[in-house]
Amino acid sequence: MNKVFLIGNLTKDPELKETQSGISVCNFCIAVKRRYAKDGEQETDFFNCKAWRGLADTIAQYCSKGKRSQYRDISK
Repeated sequence: MNKVFLIGNLTKDPELKETQSGISVCNFCIAVKRRYAKDGEQETDFFNCKAWRGLADTIAQYCSKGKRSQYRDISK
């Protein structure tokens, strides 16, 4: 089992779409600064994320570009 926990800023406004069966899907990207810098320069990683159903609606309604957010996922 793998756990992912990201805290960063949204790089653009979330995109809310619906599937053909009417299920909400929200795509968004989070920019996360690395804790340690190489050669004195801090690097940033970008993660594309996806949320479904009620969570997708909430993200689209309350989140916007530059807003600090967190993402958690558990996969098998």
